[in-house]
Amino acid sequence: MRNIKSLMRFLALVLALIPALAAAGGVDVERMRVWPAPDNTRVVFDMSGPVKYQIFTIPNPDRVVIDVDQAQVIAPLNKPDGDLRLLKGVRWGERAGGGLRMVLDVAHSVQVRTAMLGPNRQYGHRLLVDLVDQAPADAAPLAGTPLKAEPPTLASNAPSLSPSSPAPAAFRADDGSRDVVVAVDAGHGGDDPGATGGNGTQEKDITLSIARRLAAVINQQKGMRAVLIRKGDYFIPLRERMEKAREQKADLFVSIHADSYRDPRIRGSSVYVLSQRGASSEAARWLADQENASDLVGGVTLDDKDAQLKSVLLDLSQTAAIEASVNVAGKVLTELDDVGNVHHREVQRAGFVVLKSPDIPSILVETAYITNPQEEKKLRNPAHQQALAQAIAQGVHDYFEDNPPPGTLMAQLRQSRMTAAR
Repeated sequence: MRNIKSLMRFLALVLALIPALAAAGGVDVERMRVWPAPDNTRVVFDMSGPVKYQIFTIPNPDRVVIDVDQAQVIAPLNKPDGDLRLLKGVRWGERAGGGLRMVLDVAHSVQVRTAMLGPNRQYGHRLLVDLVDQAPADAAPLAGTPLKAEPPTLASNAPSLSPSSPAPAAFRADDGSRDVVVAVDAGHGGDDPGATGGNGTQEKDITLSIARRLAAVINQQKGMRAVLIRKGDYFIPLRERMEKAREQKADLFVSIHADSYRDPRIRGSSVYVLSQRGASSEAARWLADQENASDLVGGVTLDDKDAQLKSVLLDLSQTAAIEASVNVAGKVLTELDDVGNVHHREVQRAGFVVLKSPDIPSILVETAYITNPQEEKKLRNPAHQQALAQAIAQGVHDYFEDNPPPGTLMAQLRQSRMTAAR
C-alpha cells in the first residue's frame, strides 16, 4: 500500500510538471489561417500547445504586434491569396530577449480581440486574433480583448433569384406598410466548421447553401424580405448573430444547422425553440446588464423603468416571443415531414444562445444528420437543399399568413382577404 501511495504521488508530480516541461521546450506555430468577414478578419494561429502572449497595435503604418513567449514558427506563415480586407501582410522573427514576434500589417487602424483556445474535435491549440473594423462614432462599442381564401402556396420550382443574389431593397408602400423581415442564419462558419460527415462534408458549407436558397425563396414572396446573417465562409459570434437580427428589426430569426451523432444510423430533421431555463437565464442576463437598460424590448424602452417593471416587461416580451416561436416551429416541422424523415415529431426546446433574443421569435432547424451517410449525401444534393429551403419557407409563410405583424403589407393582405370573405 505504501509503495502504491508513493507511486501515485510520483505520477501526480510528473503530470504537474508536464506543462512546464512543454513550455521549456517551446511551442511550435504550425500554420496560419485567415477568414475575412464584412466587418472583421479573423487570423488563427495553430499551435502545438498553449502559449503566453501579449498583443498591441502600432500606428503609421498600422500594425498589430503579437509577442509569444517561448515559441517558434516551423512553417512559413504565408498570407493567403484573395481579398483579405484588413490584413495586408504578415512578418515574424525572434524577439530581442527570446520568444517570437509576429507582426500583422493592416489596412488601417483596427480594434483587436484575442483568445487562446484549447483543442476540439477539429483543431488543436489555437491563438485567435480578430481584426475588427473601427466602428463609426455613433455605433455601439464592440467588446474589447478578450473574446468574450386559400392561402397562397410557395412556388415549387427553383427560384429565379439565385441563392447568392442580394436581398431586394426594403419595401415600404405609400401608406407606410412594410415587409415582414426574416433573419436567416447559416450556422457555424470560418474556423468553426461545425459537424463533419463521413465523406468530409462540413456543416458550415451545407448551412450556408441552404440559407442562401431559403433567403431567395422568401424574397420571392410578396410582402416578405430575408436578410442573411452570414453571407460567406466566416465566423460570427453567437450573440452577434442575435444582435444583427435585432439591428435589421427582424420579425423572425431562423438558424440553419445539420445535426450529428456518434451513431451513424440516426437520421431526420428537428426544430428547436428556446427552453424555459434558457429564457430565465437570458432574462437575468438582461436585467443585470446596464447596457440593455436603454434598449427596446417588444418596442418598449426599459431605460426609464424600475427594476420590477423591467422584469415584468421583459417576461411578457419573452413569453410572447416563445409562444410565437412554438407556433412557427410547428408549421416548419409539418412541412419538413413532407420532405424526408423527421427525427423529433414535436417541437424541441433547448437553451441555444441564438434562440435567446427577448423580443424576436426564433427557431433553430436541424435539417438532417450529417453523420448519417444517406442524409449526408442528400445534404450535398442541390435539389434536396432546395426542397429543404422550400419547406422551411412554406412554414414561415404559413405562420405570417395567420399572424402578420401590424403595419406590414401581409397584415393588409390578410385584412383584404377577411373583408372579401364576408
